[in-house]
Amino acid sequence: MEFTVGGRLDVRIAPTDVGKRVSLRRTCAHGPQGAKFTDTVGILTSWEHGVLSITTRSGESVRVAESDLVAGKVVPAAPARRRGLPATSFEELAHVCARAWQPVESEALGDWRLRAARGFTRRANSVLPLGDPGMPLDEALRYAERWYGERGLPAYVQAATGAEGTQEQLCAELEERGWRREVTTEVRIAALAPIADLDADVSRVRLSRDLDESWLSRYQRFETPGPHVLEVLRGGPSVWFASVPGDEEPGGEKPGDGEPATDGPGNSSSGRDEPGGAGRTEAAPAAIGRCVVDGRWAGFMAVEVAPAHRRRGLATAVMTALARRALEEGASAAWLQVESDNEGARALYGALDFSVHHRYHHFRPA
Repeated sequence: MEFTVGGRLDVRIAPTDVGKRVSLRRTCAHGPQGAKFTDTVGILTSWEHGVLSITTRSGESVRVAESDLVAGKVVPAAPARRRGLPATSFEELAHVCARAWQPVESEALGDWRLRAARGFTRRANSVLPLGDPGMPLDEALRYAERWYGERGLPAYVQAATGAEGTQEQLCAELEERGWRREVTTEVRIAALAPIADLDADVSRVRLSRDLDESWLSRYQRFETPGPHVLEVLRGGPSVWFASVPGDEEPGGEKPGDGEPATDGPGNSSSGRDEPGGAGRTEAAPAAIGRCVVDGRWAGFMAVEVAPAHRRRGLATAVMTALARRALEEGASAAWLQVESDNEGARALYGALDFSVHHRYHHFRPA
């Protein structure tokens, strides 16, 4: 990262650059060898009382004392994307993801959408703030807290970072008001055809337009699969369910312990948000998955593999079968969501050439 002008360090940012993407160098320590420096790249969200606040691509908030700043400049809004990835905006992808996981009830608050589904996943029970709520932020947050309180739910706001047009400023303002990040999720994208072309054994994968008790017995993210769960799972433009028959009795390890899933605690992929569905007696499939086709996009979620059947390529087979069906419907691009700390899932999707487009975070009042 170059900051030199004629051999000297150069600071080329000012408080008027708040809201822009910047690259900073600052001193972090002094030792026998002289000063040590560290670099930070992100959105400059504030510059007040001698302190700069930067929100990074991962959503981390970094505070830099003006006296420690030795170099800085405004940089392009987003880094160049890897060749072969679908071209898309944050706004397009946010709407596609929302249509694939629809709440039971919702209410518009200006350009915000309040979503509720009796607590089934954070994604279906959080504010999606895609614009101006039509009132001051503090008033909008109070309205959201009342709205969710009336339904016996905690108030969550889903805000994104890491791409052009994401919500670093909103994230910073939420943190200033005492809201805290509870979970971070990566939204990854890929070309669809290479997934459909994988040399995976799809002979045992069954595709259906609807789910059944067997499919639900593997999807262990709730105590009882009430109507609200079914409504969320069945909702979307063009929904497909995949399953691989198996004879293992459900129970034991929770999904996500080793084999990745693409739709965990309220939007991501580890399965640690909802209870494990104890007490079921039906035999569960060896693997399941869900895909929602929406125009050119195919979204993958609820990919889970039974503990006894992991490391056998079943997750890949499920995704391959769903990708082939999505191609038949005219889709060409793929997306999925995975929690940032789910190393197993991230490794699988990296191997399938899914690349991070942006991240979103669920904020909750302290």
